[in-house]
Amino acid sequence: MNSLKRKIDHYLKTHFESNKTALLIEGARQIGKTYSIREYGKNYESFIEINFIEQPEAVSLFRNLKNSKDLLARLSLFTTKSLKKNSTLIFFDEVQVCPEILTYIKFLVEEGSYRYVLSGSLLGIELNNLRSAPVGYLTIKRMYPLSIEEFFSNLGIGQNIIESLKKSYINLSPIDEFVHQKMMELFRLYLVVGGMPAVVKKYIETNNLQEVLSTQKQILNLYRKDISKYDDKNRLSIIEIFNLIAPELNNPNKRFIIKDLGKNIKFDRYENSFLWLKDAGVSIPVYNIDDLKIPLILSKSRSLFKLFMNDIGLLAAEYSQGIQLRIISGDNSINCGSIFENAVAQELLSKDYELFYYNNKKRGELDFVIDYEGKVLPIEVKSGKDYKIHRALSNILADSEYKIDRAIVFTNSNIQVEGNKLYLPIYMVMFLEKPDNIPSFYKIDVSALN
Repeated sequence: MNSLKRKIDHYLKTHFESNKTALLIEGARQIGKTYSIREYGKNYESFIEINFIEQPEAVSLFRNLKNSKDLLARLSLFTTKSLKKNSTLIFFDEVQVCPEILTYIKFLVEEGSYRYVLSGSLLGIELNNLRSAPVGYLTIKRMYPLSIEEFFSNLGIGQNIIESLKKSYINLSPIDEFVHQKMMELFRLYLVVGGMPAVVKKYIETNNLQEVLSTQKQILNLYRKDISKYDDKNRLSIIEIFNLIAPELNNPNKRFIIKDLGKNIKFDRYENSFLWLKDAGVSIPVYNIDDLKIPLILSKSRSLFKLFMNDIGLLAAEYSQGIQLRIISGDNSINCGSIFENAVAQELLSKDYELFYYNNKKRGELDFVIDYEGKVLPIEVKSGKDYKIHRALSNILADSEYKIDRAIVFTNSNIQVEGNKLYLPIYMVMFLEKPDNIPSFYKIDVSALN
């Protein structure tokens, strides 16, 4: 089959066309970082790949260096491929094994003969080293599993259909009912297959859900092995938390209950383990806020959160076998609330939103709250027919203290507008892009002070 179409492909192209910095693509294991970089590397006359796990001896390239020329001389001796000035892309993979590379990337970029792309799994990356990356010399891009739109495109949905749906989203005009039902069918398939490239490819090649599930189980086992490999100190608690993500989401309130890890357990003891899973890109924490005012982060609680899986297909694979076909068929006897919410969390995270949920004893709970265009945007996710029953949302929209002018309810149904509530098909979360409202030019007039 042809390679999967990914948005990162366009990002790679435009990055190297528009600036000279090195590019670091980071993200969880098995999301397609290496594959996309190799595909992009075909555009260069010479493409050199160095993998610090498969070639551990390569780490010595960065020891006791005198300058960038010394490093390039070592590199030319290490690889069998020629380094051609202005037409070579050098790819350093699994950079978490060799964090020293970030010290020297500045000098390589300054030297200017070649272009550089780096990749690393967040499983085991020293985040402090990443944060001390040379500003102005290294651009860091986070990568995720296939988004909803990427999944649709790779299953053959034409760009004209996507554009038509987006037009309906912008104009808030109902979608043709036949098209809507087909898109819901595809979305339910996404809930089962998810966005891991190996899994998506397996589905496209075979249409066999058993083989899809088998591939997902392999990835889950790989994640558990990685936990044991990279964190000796906390690995038992990390694996315990990882194993609890699916059952905790099945709880009525979907919040992660610390006491489920054992009696008399305190959050502080496990905080590093939760953070490890987040930084590894394996889980998505959505933190509680108790106030609906910008900036939302000021009312964030570090110990109250929902914990979602990084990929909706992996979450479905953690549930009982046989649920996949029932999800795809739209079986109403299944409670899909947590699965729908996980898909929304995954999609919003891929668009760089910081995710919160709201909970207040008096007003109730909102599934998600985000900062959208400098305003609070409440989001509810409904998987059933009673999607217009939302006590907490109605209470908050009626509250004059917050003055929230609109909310979104993602549902199975077609587009509807009722006052300040927008009822949107759940697949339309793919259009909720984070706006770039930072002014490109601003100059203050100080002449009156002269």
